[in-house]
Amino acid sequence: MIFLTRKAEFSSAHYYWIDDWSEEENRRVFGKCANRNGHGHNYTLEVTVAGDVDPVSGFVVDLKQLKDILEREVVSVYDHRHLNLEVPEFRTSIPTTENIAIAIWKRLDGKIPHAKLHRVRVYELPDLFADFYGEEAFGEQA
Repeated sequence: MIFLTRKAEFSSAHYYWIDDWSEEENRRVFGKCANRNGHGHNYTLEVTVAGDVDPVSGFVVDLKQLKDILEREVVSVYDHRHLNLEVPEFRTSIPTTENIAIAIWKRLDGKIPHAKLHRVRVYELPDLFADFYGEEAFGEQA
């Protein structure tokens, strides 16, 4: 088995806010990220798949097909969007780096032929990223 990672990038806006909390509590916990107008990031996505190398092609997965899947399932949905307002999974979930990684996993799981999704890594900043290895890695529901 070998692991192969492909990168993609998207730019999105978001904010952090819990409706059941007061404005003061949201600002205390989330700071600048509680600005309801949002702020943006240039995200980097790394998707790692696992599988066996095809003896004929030498690939674990068709690289163009993987790029097309990332474009269709993630980039075209998240790029130049306000995550809270325009992406369905974040209407009820705060688009933290962690939740974005989980949401991307759910978008990709089972859609990559001939390989198993191993890891989704989302960089919000060069020094801030979240890894998700799927529900099975933790033995619980995400």
